[in-house]
Amino acid sequence: MPMFAYTARDMSGKQVTGTVEANAERDVAALLSEKSLFPVEVKAGTGAPQAIFGRRRVKPQAMAMFYSQLAALLRAGVPMIRSLTVMADQTSNATLNEVIGDIRARVEEGESIGDAMARYPKVFNEMGCNMVRAGTEGGFLEDALDRVGKFTEMQEDLKGRTISAMAYPIFLFSVGSVVLTTLLVFFVPKFDPMFDRLRKKGEMPSATEALLATSTFLQNYGWVVLVAIVVAAFAVRAKIRTESGKDLVDRFKLKIPVLGEILMNLAVARFCRVLGTLLNNGVPILQSLDIAGTAAGNRLLQESVSDATENIRSGESLATPLRASGHFPASVVEMISVGEESNSLDTVLPEIADSLEKVTFRRLDLFVRLLEPVMLLIMALLVLGVVLALIVPVLKSSSQI
Repeated sequence: MPMFAYTARDMSGKQVTGTVEANAERDVAALLSEKSLFPVEVKAGTGAPQAIFGRRRVKPQAMAMFYSQLAALLRAGVPMIRSLTVMADQTSNATLNEVIGDIRARVEEGESIGDAMARYPKVFNEMGCNMVRAGTEGGFLEDALDRVGKFTEMQEDLKGRTISAMAYPIFLFSVGSVVLTTLLVFFVPKFDPMFDRLRKKGEMPSATEALLATSTFLQNYGWVVLVAIVVAAFAVRAKIRTESGKDLVDRFKLKIPVLGEILMNLAVARFCRVLGTLLNNGVPILQSLDIAGTAAGNRLLQESVSDATENIRSGESLATPLRASGHFPASVVEMISVGEESNSLDTVLPEIADSLEKVTFRRLDLFVRLLEPVMLLIMALLVLGVVLALIVPVLKSSSQI
């Protein structure tokens, strides 16, 4: 059945937008009339996602607020339709407003809220949809929404802490690169005429010759280098969007000294938190493993989880394949094994995530603190090398005079 996007007004004159399935435009008018809506504009389309996703994406902070506030409204006894109406009215994000409006229309037509949310995978992730479905079926929808909201907020906080930790080292590298390039392009060439006498006598230091050659190359072909960097950046970006490129990036991340282990531990913590949250909300373990493996954010870890899923299907334990993969710390595997034996995985896994995140963030803070002076030292040595390469021939010329 084709999908139609509509703009209508309710009995109070307020504008309402959404989508509806119908055989023809005249059927849309009849469906809207049943909801006490007066159609203003009806457009045929291939579905709501195409109309909605041309606009900006919804930020995780907005999604966390949506889940938490919807849970609070439902817990206070506000009916689902009215709660969705309130959420649509108070959100300032145009995309989320349209999505909520369409979900409300579908729920009014008898569709479950979990299935309606699943129609918008770019707004509601798979974990959130499955937890809402489990909450709807198990009668704990308010708790499920509240947990999804807290989890979304926690994951965004984790991401923000990681980015903020790496911001200063990246800033140092960027500033140092600009300073060094400026020296080579604008400062070093002014010394070239001063060294003609030494060059003619063949007494020019090789380091100075290399420095002047690099400076001359950047002056003449700097634009070529810049274009090559831009082209390479676009090529790398296109490559990492492919399946093989994503595999290469994830493998490369793990091979970075110190940082690779930190990134893997964060992915393991994310996996444990998602899996524990799903199990705690009644989602079956096989489905939970598939979702948690994808949410971990590392394809190597996802492959290990897929192997573990096959073991679970065969009636074996979860801990054994995770230990064999080599990606999970021994302490984590032991706690998972104990959780399986005591049938308390849903409570053990979030505790593992909390513990692993604390330890990993301490290591990340230490790594960043050590990285900052190391980068400063590297930049200082590079600038010192440039200065020495210029001063040595100057001193040699002075001594000859």
